[in-house]
Amino acid sequence: MADIITASMIVIGDEILSGRTKDKNIGHLADVMTAIGIDLKEVRIVPDDEDEIVAAVNALRAHTTYLFTTGGIGPTHDDITADSVSKAFGVPCDYDERAYAMLEAHYAARGIEFTEARKRMARMPRGATHIDNPVSLAPGFNIGNVYVMAGVPAIFQAMLDNVVPGLKTGQKLLSATVHCPFGEGTIGGPLGEIQKAFPDTIIGSYPKYLDGAFWTELVVRARSQEVLDEAAAAVQAMVDGLGPKPD
Repeated sequence: MADIITASMIVIGDEILSGRTKDKNIGHLADVMTAIGIDLKEVRIVPDDEDEIVAAVNALRAHTTYLFTTGGIGPTHDDITADSVSKAFGVPCDYDERAYAMLEAHYAARGIEFTEARKRMARMPRGATHIDNPVSLAPGFNIGNVYVMAGVPAIFQAMLDNVVPGLKTGQKLLSATVHCPFGEGTIGGPLGEIQKAFPDTIIGSYPKYLDGAFWTELVVRARSQEVLDEAAAAVQAMVDGLGPKPD
């Protein structure tokens, strides 16, 4: 199990919890993590509240290889992620010299005042390293196993692209899909027995409804092709043994 690398995610922002903003980052992170062999184990959505963010950061960074956060690193008063992550690590939140200089030059070149609000985007925990932002320049940061990135999807995706090459990756999950014309109520019992017989697999059942009929998509996941094939064959045999397809 030593080659299994895990990740967690915290989505930060009152606007997500209120429904004003629809999150697009969870699915993207899940896709990327799956593609590189990292298991995304947990996602939490927390408000713009320092105590809530600190508690979530300390909880999740302790039991996954990597923790990714999105949101709350902009210029406004409720952008408190940098302060909260600093508090979680017990270090000051300072102006980062490199980030400050980059932003100062950026705004000067555009003839825009480098206000106190804009300066906030140069703050990060002491000892953190930059996550480059090729879209709008203001960097994210990495401290320990925590990667703090913007909530704007285009910026988050660009930052994640810069993070991924430096991550440890694990053995990828393989998958096989078995079509089942029966609903979950019919297959729940025998499918559970197959899961017990193949503890090194993850077997998911996904109910579908089409043309007035229920059916189920069964997905078997494993890291070993041999185990995957055996478990998928057992699932297929279970489906075949249920008798004729319902009308």
